[in-house]
Amino acid sequence: MKKNVVLTVLVLLVSLDCLAQKQWTLRECAEYALSHNIGIQQKDLTRQQGEVRLSTAKNSRLPDLTGTIGETFSFGRGLTMDNTYTNRSTNSTQFSIGTSVPLFTGFRIPNTIKLNQLNLEAAIQDLEKAKNDVEMQVAKAYVQILYDMEIADVAWRQVGIDSMQVARLEAFFNNGKASGAEVSQQKATHAQSILTATQADNNLQLAILTLTQLLELPTPEGFSVVRPDVPFQTLTLPNPETIFAEALTFKPEIRAEQLRLDASEKSIKIQEAARYPQLTLNGGLQTNYYKTSGMQQDGFGTQLKNNFSQYIGLNLNIPIFNRFSTRNNIRNARLERENQLLKLDNAKKTLYKEIQQVYYNAVAAHAKYESSEAARQSSADAFRLAQAKYENGKANITEFNEAKNRFLKSESDLVQARYEYLYQTTLLDFYRGRELNF
Repeated sequence: MKKNVVLTVLVLLVSLDCLAQKQWTLRECAEYALSHNIGIQQKDLTRQQGEVRLSTAKNSRLPDLTGTIGETFSFGRGLTMDNTYTNRSTNSTQFSIGTSVPLFTGFRIPNTIKLNQLNLEAAIQDLEKAKNDVEMQVAKAYVQILYDMEIADVAWRQVGIDSMQVARLEAFFNNGKASGAEVSQQKATHAQSILTATQADNNLQLAILTLTQLLELPTPEGFSVVRPDVPFQTLTLPNPETIFAEALTFKPEIRAEQLRLDASEKSIKIQEAARYPQLTLNGGLQTNYYKTSGMQQDGFGTQLKNNFSQYIGLNLNIPIFNRFSTRNNIRNARLERENQLLKLDNAKKTLYKEIQQVYYNAVAAHAKYESSEAARQSSADAFRLAQAKYENGKANITEFNEAKNRFLKSESDLVQARYEYLYQTTLLDFYRGRELNF
């Protein structure tokens, strides 16, 4: 037993180590999250409950079957087997088995079946919506990691540049070509660069933690993602109205609300069924054993045989007045339908706002990328010029650091705009029904 436990633990540790060492693509992250997310598992259980309710509704058409066994003891004056009354104790045993079949229920049963079918389909769409939400959360966290990785790279490049300048100034100081103040200033700049790079690393670790928590991984240690080599390309973006028209045909949140609207129509019909007569077919078998204290009677088996009988009948239940309960139930069902219409309209408006937001984010990211590209080129030229001047003694350390900081900031802005545009255009494709990937 102990060996099995140890082996299981070792297998688990090896599996976790393999997961930690591999580099994850966005698609792999999304698929792993979909299979391990608790919220999705809960939505799937809701779907299974809908299947059970649908099965129950379909089975309501079947006959029921009930068996009954009863024992009755009477004391004092009572009826005997020969149909006379006497002051004697009696006891009787009854056996019966019966069935009933609904023949007409005002169309309640077929409408209930259709209602549960629609609710099940809506639950399936809710499950798909939950999956989409998780995929979008994973993509956002994944892009944040990519962005923080680039920012950390830029920060550490700045540390490298400052480190070389410290070494260069120390050499000049030893040769009498630089003052101690200049060396101290550059060392302070170098220390600040290290602090900035450390903060960038911390932000990267927090971004990794966020994604691993979405994946339900036990630890972020050793987790890394694939840095996609996706060249920047300007895409012709369809307008929000076109994307919205496409999304209405398949987005699960819209389909779920539409299905619930259809279900509300069935709920009205179910409540209206209470206005109709209800017709039921009944049938069964029964027998009994009767005994009076102090009197002679047939044996148990003989009585069961002699008292055996069968019955069949129809039961028509006609509603006349139920304190306006049916009327008010119908009113509530119609109000629920009006409420569902509002929910559907709100879901459409929410979807359109989301698409509109993503579209204009993509437009803004594209404009930012173009301006950032121009700013980066200009700041790179300015930095090279400032560096040359500084190395030739025609610029001081402050001018050099200012040019360097502008250059590194322009690189950070360019990286941010690039990944923002990639993320937003990928989201637009996702709203058009394409796989979330890059």
